[in-house]
Amino acid sequence: METFTLTRKEMAIILLSLKGKSAAATPLTVLQEAWKKNHRTEVQHGASLSAFLSTQLTPVLEKMIKTERVEGFSLQEIVSLGSGIEYTHMSITSMQNWVKRDFKDFLGSPKVGKKYSIDQAAMLFIIDDLKHCLDFESIRRLFEIIFQKPEDETDDLLGPVDLYAAYSRLFEELDANDDQLMDVQGHVAGRRNHDLLTELTIRQKADQYACAMEHLNPQQREAVRNMLFIAMISVQTAYFHSMARRYLNATLFLNNLN
Repeated sequence: METFTLTRKEMAIILLSLKGKSAAATPLTVLQEAWKKNHRTEVQHGASLSAFLSTQLTPVLEKMIKTERVEGFSLQEIVSLGSGIEYTHMSITSMQNWVKRDFKDFLGSPKVGKKYSIDQAAMLFIIDDLKHCLDFESIRRLFEIIFQKPEDETDDLLGPVDLYAAYSRLFEELDANDDQLMDVQGHVAGRRNHDLLTELTIRQKADQYACAMEHLNPQQREAVRNMLFIAMISVQTAYFHSMARRYLNATLFLNNLN
C-alpha cells in the first residue's frame, strides 16, 4: 500500500482551514490536490479508482475526508498526521515527553476537551522541525520571544499555525524546482566562497515576510525574521537527516544479508 504524503505547505493549509483562516480550501480539497499531484498519469488515463484504492489512509485522514470540521486531535492523531509529512519521522513517545516535560509550559494541557487544539498540533510540528538544528533549551528560548506568555495566545508575535504556514510556504518558494534544496541565484563561474549567497537569500525571503508585519516594532520583526530563517534551515536539514537515515538503515539491514 502506498503511504499518503503531504508537504509541509499542504499540511499548513489544512491547519489554516481547520482554524477558519483559509476559506478557499478545505482539508478534503487539499488532500485531493496533494493526491492528484502525485498521480497525474493515473488520473489522465482514468485509473484514479485503482490508484486510490492502493493508497493507505490513516484514521485521522479518513476523518478529514468525511468532515470539514475537526476541533482537535489526540496525540496519536497528531503523530499520525505528522508522520505523513514528507521527510518527517515522529514518535508518540517523543511527543508525550514534549507535552509532559520538555515543552509543558508552552503546550499545556489539551485545550479541546481531551484533545489538543490546532495551534497545539502546529507547535508540535514546529518543535519536530526545529530539533533538527537546535537543542530543546534553544527552542524554548525562541518560543519565549515569539509566543511570549504561554498562557496568553493574544500576545504571540506570530501564532503557531501562522508560523508553521509561513516558513513552510517560504521554503517552497525558495525550492521552486521541488528538488528539496533551496535555490540560490548569483553564482559566478570561477569565484569561490558562495556560502554567503545562501544566507542572504534565505534572510531576504524571511525579511520580506517580517517587514509586512507593521503592527510589530523593529525588534519584534527582527525576531520573527530570525525565527523564519532558522525554521527554513531546519526544514532543509530535515531532508538531509531523512536521507542519511535511509542509507543507514539500508547499510545495517543489508550487511551480511547473504
